[in-house]
Amino acid sequence: MSRALRALVGLIHPRLAVVLHDLGMVLLAWYCAKALRLSLEPSTAMTTFAWVEIAMVLGVQGGILFWTGLYKGLWRFASLPDLWNIVRGSLLGALSIGLALFLYDRLDNVPRSVLLLYPLFLMVFLGVPRLAYRFWKDSRLDFYERSSRRRVLVLGAERAGEMLVRDLRAEGHYLPVGFLDDNRLLRGARVHGIPVLGRFDEIKQISREVAADMLLIAMPSAPTALMRRVVELCEETGLPFRTVPRLQDVVAGRSAFNELKEVAIEDLLGREPVQLDWTAIRTALSGRRVLITGGGGSIGAELCRQLARLGAASLGILEQSEFNLYQIERQLRREFPDLDVSAVLGDVCDPATCQHVMDRLRPEVVFHAAAYKHVPLLQAQLREAFRNNVLGTRAIAQACVDAGVDTFVLISSDKAVNPANVMGASKRMAELYCQNLAQRVSTRFITVRFGNVLDSAGSVVPLFREQIRQGGPVTVTHPEISRYFMTIPEACQLILQAATLGQGGEIFALDMGEPIQIRYLAEQMIRLAGKLPGQDIQIVYTGLREGEKLFEELFHEHESYQQTRHAKIFLAQHRSVNFDELQQDLLRGEAAVRRYEEESLRQLLADWVPEFQGRAQAEGSNIVSLKRA
Repeated sequence: MSRALRALVGLIHPRLAVVLHDLGMVLLAWYCAKALRLSLEPSTAMTTFAWVEIAMVLGVQGGILFWTGLYKGLWRFASLPDLWNIVRGSLLGALSIGLALFLYDRLDNVPRSVLLLYPLFLMVFLGVPRLAYRFWKDSRLDFYERSSRRRVLVLGAERAGEMLVRDLRAEGHYLPVGFLDDNRLLRGARVHGIPVLGRFDEIKQISREVAADMLLIAMPSAPTALMRRVVELCEETGLPFRTVPRLQDVVAGRSAFNELKEVAIEDLLGREPVQLDWTAIRTALSGRRVLITGGGGSIGAELCRQLARLGAASLGILEQSEFNLYQIERQLRREFPDLDVSAVLGDVCDPATCQHVMDRLRPEVVFHAAAYKHVPLLQAQLREAFRNNVLGTRAIAQACVDAGVDTFVLISSDKAVNPANVMGASKRMAELYCQNLAQRVSTRFITVRFGNVLDSAGSVVPLFREQIRQGGPVTVTHPEISRYFMTIPEACQLILQAATLGQGGEIFALDMGEPIQIRYLAEQMIRLAGKLPGQDIQIVYTGLREGEKLFEELFHEHESYQQTRHAKIFLAQHRSVNFDELQQDLLRGEAAVRRYEEESLRQLLADWVPEFQGRAQAEGSNIVSLKRA
C-alpha cells in the first residue's frame, strides 16, 4: 500500500467507523419498528421488496444525518447539540423515508405506524451508544491517568468556576473534585456534576478529605479583602494554589480568562478597580496625535499601549534609552500594525530635540513621563535630578507652547508633597513651573499626582522578588514605613482620565485608599513564594535612608482640595508664584548645571520649595488624609 493510500485510510477510518455504526443502527431501528408493528410474525410483505426498501431507507436516512452535521462532532465530546442533531435527523429521516416509499409503491409494504415507531428507536440506538462511549472514555481516562491528573479543589462556584471546570475537563490534565463557596444558596449544589462541598473556611479540612493536589481560585472579581483571606487560607493547607486573572486584566487583553497563574502581589494589595468614564476618555483622545516622553519606561510604555487601544491617530515616543525605545516600538508595531508609530531617540533636556519632535510630529496631546525617580540614588545626584526633572520639563513644556499643543499632562509623584528628598523637590518645582505657565498660555497644563506603582522599574517589588530568589534576607528600612500603591495600568488610566477633566493649571490625585505597610508587603511576597517569613526568609530592618519618609502624602497642607465629577479623583488648587522670578532662577539653575554647582542647585530648590528641609520623615501635622466631602 502506497504512503498516500495509507494516509487516506488513516484520515477517513474514524469517520467511516461512525458512519457504518449509524447505518447499522438505522437498519436495526427500521427492523424493530416493523417487527413491533407486525408482532414478530412472518410476512411475505416484509420481503417482497426488502432490498429496495433497505436501500431507500439507508440512502435517505444517511443523507439526512450527514446534512444535520452529526458527523462534525466527536463521540468523546458528545453533548446536547449532538443529541439535538440526532432528534432532528430521526424525525426528518422518518418523514423523508415515508415520502420516498410513498412515491415508490404508496407504502404498500410499510404500515403507517412504522413511521411513528422508527424515529423513536433510531433516537435511542444513535444516542445511547454515543453517551455510553463518552462516559466510558472519561471513566477510563480517569482510571488510567489518575496518577498523572492533578486533583484540584476549585474555590468559587459562580460563573468563573463553572467555566474553569469546563475548560479543565476538556484539557484533561486536571481532575476537579469539588467546589468551595461562601454562598449559602450553592450549598449542596452540583456544577457539571461536581459538588459544592463547603465554605472557604473549611479549605484545610476538605482539601485533606478529597485528597486535593492543588487549589484553584476562580474569583476574578473578588474584593481585595476577600482575596487576601482566601489566599491566607490556601497558605495554611501547604498545597500549591493558582488563580484565574482579574477581570480588568482580561478585559484589557493582558491575560486570557482560562489562564492559570500564580497569585501576584497585585492581587492582594490592589484596591477595588476605579470606574472611569471611558466614553469621555475615548472622545478626548481617539483620533488625536499624541506624544509620550519617556515612552519606554514603566508608565510611558503602558500609556502607549492604552492610547493605541483607544484609537490614537498617531503615537510619538521620545525616549533616551535605546533598548527601551526598541522594545516598545517593536511591541506596538506587532500588536497594532495599523497604528502610525514614530520612535525618536532623544533627551527632553535638549531643547533642539524637543523642537525637532514638535516640528516633525505636530502632537495635539503630550504626556510627559520622562523623569528620574529613584529616591536614594538621586540624593547623591542632585545635578542630574534638577537637569532632567526640572529643566527637562521646562524644555518640553516650552516646545509644546511654541508648537500650539492643546494639552500637556505632567506625570508627578506623591513625593512632591512636603518633599524630604531631592527627587520630590525637583518634581515639586516642575509642578510649580507647569501650574504657573498654564495661566499665561493657551496650552492646557495638567498635573497628575499618584503614589507608588507596583512592579515599576526601580520599585521595591522587583527588589524584594530578587532578594527572595536569592534566599534572603529581605531588607526593609523601618517596621512602620508605609506607602500608597497602585498598579501600572490603573496609574495610566488615572492619567488618561485627568487629561479629560483638566482645564489648565490643576493638580489631580487619586483616592488611593489605605497605605500599605512595606513590612506586610515583604511578608506577603515571601509567603507567595512558598516560604515562611522569619523562618525560611528573614526580614532585616536597615533604618530610614536619607530623604526617606515614613509616610507619603498626596496633598500639601495649604493645597485646598475638592472632589471632581469623578468620585475617586481629587483636585488640588495650585499655588501661584512670581513666574518672572521663577524663569530667572531657572536660567541661573541652567548655568549652575553647566558649571556642576550642586550647592547652588540645592539652595535654588530650597528657595522655591521651602518644605524641602531634608526631613527623614513627614511631620504628623503635615499629613493630609483624603476624605470624601
